[in-house]
Amino acid sequence: MPINVTRSSMPSYEEFCEEIKELWDSRWLTNMGKKHKQLQAELEEYLGTPHLTLYTNGHLALENILVAMGLEKGGEIITTPFTFASTTHAIVRCGYVPVFCDINEEDYTIDVTKIEELITDKTVAILPVHVYGNICNVEEIDRIAKKHNLKVIYDAAHAFGVTYNGVSSACFGDASMFSFHATKVFNTIEGGAVTFASDELVQILNDIKNFGIRGPEAVAYIGGNAKMNEFQAAMGICNLRHIDEEIAKRQRVVEHYRLRLNGVKGIKLCAEQGGVKANYAYFPVVFDGYKYTRDEVFDNLRSEDIIARKYFYPLTNSFECYKELPTAGEDKTPVAKHIAHRVLTLPLYADLTLEEVDKICDIILR
Repeated sequence: MPINVTRSSMPSYEEFCEEIKELWDSRWLTNMGKKHKQLQAELEEYLGTPHLTLYTNGHLALENILVAMGLEKGGEIITTPFTFASTTHAIVRCGYVPVFCDINEEDYTIDVTKIEELITDKTVAILPVHVYGNICNVEEIDRIAKKHNLKVIYDAAHAFGVTYNGVSSACFGDASMFSFHATKVFNTIEGGAVTFASDELVQILNDIKNFGIRGPEAVAYIGGNAKMNEFQAAMGICNLRHIDEEIAKRQRVVEHYRLRLNGVKGIKLCAEQGGVKANYAYFPVVFDGYKYTRDEVFDNLRSEDIIARKYFYPLTNSFECYKELPTAGEDKTPVAKHIAHRVLTLPLYADLTLEEVDKICDIILR
């Protein structure tokens, strides 16, 4: 069996079957049923957020919160190209213009020292990305946003369960989007959520994700369909029971990687952030001046049926579909370019054995 870059955490077959058994009696499979409501309440408690809205996937969750903010159409949103395609696509699909800011060299999140020089009279929001579970400089982003009267929406797809100085990642900015895709630390097979504090957003987000329907004969908003179904919610209920145990298993894997790879010339490991309770979502390694290039390491691992990932590569500002944007082109974000061409995320999941970690590290170091 190959060692893939990730492997979905799942409850036992028996536990999931027990959780979904009542659906065969109720036949209530979607439209915010019992499982949906239960998962929403449990996640609000676990993440320490006043409000949480569930979605069928994280991308639609991000699109929905961008629309719900009521930002001026055609406005500019400052973000980073060191992210998955979804982040930039959501901005453009919702009618806004992405403005790409470079990242910092320490944790690969947005470089807060370069945000203000990108702000214009067209800027309507900042959309930073918590990367690999690393938390952005939330204090400085908050200061800049308040100074310029801008909304802040975090892409927190990688940051489920992470806290900074005791505060949940779900509580920063005006809203945060989480992905519950099968590859994430916490999954609902597919799925996502938006967390926020404003009471006013509750109704509008529910409107947007359910055709604007407020009753059998009442449609108050031109909405779409982004509802999480009951089977997804049931998987989330099961997985949430085991989340702390799963994160602890991931931590064990990460600590062994660090033991094997730390201090090796030409291999850069991401420093652990102060005040952060991590979720050990990913293990990025930057090969910079090492005896093998990133691509050579990738190929060496693949020849042994070990699938690592060039993540994130390519940068979203180098995508063909964005070449006409003023800030497009990876040369505009040199730090992000440097990291994107050298970073590799190694296999990491709760069931990865230390023997498998040793095999991966042996191939890299031999």
